[in-house]
Amino acid sequence: MENVSKKIIAYNKSRLPNMIPLKYKAMAENLFRFYRGTNHLFCEDIKTLQLPASPIGWLSGDLHLENFGSFKSDNRLVYFDLNDFDEAILGPLSYELLRMTTSIFIAFETLQIEQKRALNMAQLFLKNYSKVLAKGKTNYIEPHTAKGIVCEFLTKASKRNLKSILKKRTEQKKHRQLALSDPRHFKLPRSFKKELFEHITGWLKQDGDSPYNYKPIDAAFRLAGTGSIGLKRYVILLKSLNDTGEKYLLIDMKQSALPAWKICIHTKQPFWPSEAERIIKIQQRMQNRPPALLSATIFKGEPFVIQEMQPTEDSINLNLIKEEYRNMYQVIDDMAMLTASSHLRSSGQQGSCITDTLISFGLQENWQEIILQSSIKYAHQVKTDYILFLNDYKKGVFTKTSNMKST
Repeated sequence: MENVSKKIIAYNKSRLPNMIPLKYKAMAENLFRFYRGTNHLFCEDIKTLQLPASPIGWLSGDLHLENFGSFKSDNRLVYFDLNDFDEAILGPLSYELLRMTTSIFIAFETLQIEQKRALNMAQLFLKNYSKVLAKGKTNYIEPHTAKGIVCEFLTKASKRNLKSILKKRTEQKKHRQLALSDPRHFKLPRSFKKELFEHITGWLKQDGDSPYNYKPIDAAFRLAGTGSIGLKRYVILLKSLNDTGEKYLLIDMKQSALPAWKICIHTKQPFWPSEAERIIKIQQRMQNRPPALLSATIFKGEPFVIQEMQPTEDSINLNLIKEEYRNMYQVIDDMAMLTASSHLRSSGQQGSCITDTLISFGLQENWQEIILQSSIKYAHQVKTDYILFLNDYKKGVFTKTSNMKST
């Protein structure tokens, strides 16, 4: 067994045993999914790369091309922004930038697009990121300000109503319930579902961020993402208690784990009551508007993040990059602006540098080439690791036989 395989197995050993094979299967699909599923390797390897000195700020922690997307906020308006903060932490901004630019090289390699074009995209990202930092002013994207592909994303998301989402995710039998024919949904034991309902009922009554006058009527285990596969995750169907008509909501409840960055970032971190609190507090300060119903909870002694469920088609993905390559320059430009805005927006809070420091960093140019070269170097390392992983995967090294429950 290759050393990289040993590291992957060791990192994932605490995940749900019967879900781990699904994660490995997803990672074996292509180079980019492997990169998404191995942020822990990136965190461990970063010490081997040459990086420029950079300010300390709040990081989303796993910034890559597919971790941007559209979502509805609690004001019911749709925004396009960074949308994954499971790995969020306080640390050097260069780590965030390297993770993102490496993802550009990895994505283009996966799509068999020449490296020169990837280099152009990565340079564009860093150039616009610096430009926005240097101005010291945050910005955001909503339907009226969006352009190109992002505008199409937000227009579709604005028009998409809950009825169309329910049609895909639920089915009408004696009453409306989650569709177990959906390959992303797994049946929960009746006793466990009862415990989950009791917890959600308490959350609905006590949490100020919860929707008023709803009750849980169904729940399922949910499979989503790549890096998070193996964590406990549930989709819960809520129904309004009002007598007039049938009104529903779908919420996502995701287990929160320690960030992989703990092994390499030694910056003093604030105290968080739980890992879920860490995630939502950093998310709230980095995003312009957080997703609807975002809150933290403790269920059966474990921390979870709750939010209104967002359709997966509202995120940038590899197929879109391949089909819309000519229009990706605007998307990369937008992503750079949003990344810089998130760093500016969260500056001067609980240990992050002040805005003046970010402006000064943005005005410098020497660090961009260092990050680009390190990205190219690390993209080659990821490809090497992927080949070793894939060889072991095909040999059956990652095969697991377990009857452990998915709850």
